[in-house]
Amino acid sequence: MRILLTNDDGIDSPGLHALRQIAAELSQDVWIVAPETNQSGASHSLTLHEPLRLRQIDERAFAVRGTPTDSVIMGVRHILKDKGPDLVLSGVNRGANMAEDVTYSGTIAGAFEGTILGIRSIALSQAYGIEGVKSTKWQTAIAHGPGLIRKLLALEWAPFSVMNINFPDREPDDVVATVVTTQGKRDPGLLQIDERHDTWGNPYYWLAFERRRSTTQEGTDLWAVYSGRISVTPLFLDLTHQGMREAMTREIGSGQ
Repeated sequence: MRILLTNDDGIDSPGLHALRQIAAELSQDVWIVAPETNQSGASHSLTLHEPLRLRQIDERAFAVRGTPTDSVIMGVRHILKDKGPDLVLSGVNRGANMAEDVTYSGTIAGAFEGTILGIRSIALSQAYGIEGVKSTKWQTAIAHGPGLIRKLLALEWAPFSVMNINFPDREPDDVVATVVTTQGKRDPGLLQIDERHDTWGNPYYWLAFERRRSTTQEGTDLWAVYSGRISVTPLFLDLTHQGMREAMTREIGSGQ
């Protein structure tokens, strides 16, 4: 099995090193094509107005001066064009990708792009707690990732589906269970604007999320990770709201 690895935290991130260890448990044919620099929050963006630069790091590892989406395309359409990957793994992201995060996340986008290219794709993220990013328990993803991926690959996937895995902020032996979840919804107002001033007195701004837990419903990705469980959410590239489409069709018509 040929595996392509990517991420959004950048080619030198500890999460990519963790993902490499996970992939090594699954195959000896592992390739890395990841962004040169941190692309967190890049979502599913493409670089269209400047050239992509490619830097080879070793025989099977490359850095792209672009987004996670660029990296997957370069990996599949250029570096591995003669024999494409059977699986795309994106991550392991530093911090969970749950609820509305999936619309911002470059980690999720890397998996989305693999799916668009016809390759089964999985996004992996490791939650961390109030202690901050330095306390990230990469060993949890490394311990549980390979077995969970094997189970997912043994299943039949719906077309255009993507698997989103979130590991909780727990030591490997303290994980409660693995559960299949739905996408949750965070409390409104968590995204804050931090206004500051430079040395000239001019204002500038940082976007930041307030560090508190949202109210959750059982069965969601938020609930699972908050309660020490591994969350597996099957996502779908078709964003059509079928119930609303059917109601609108009754009122507006189908055009026939």
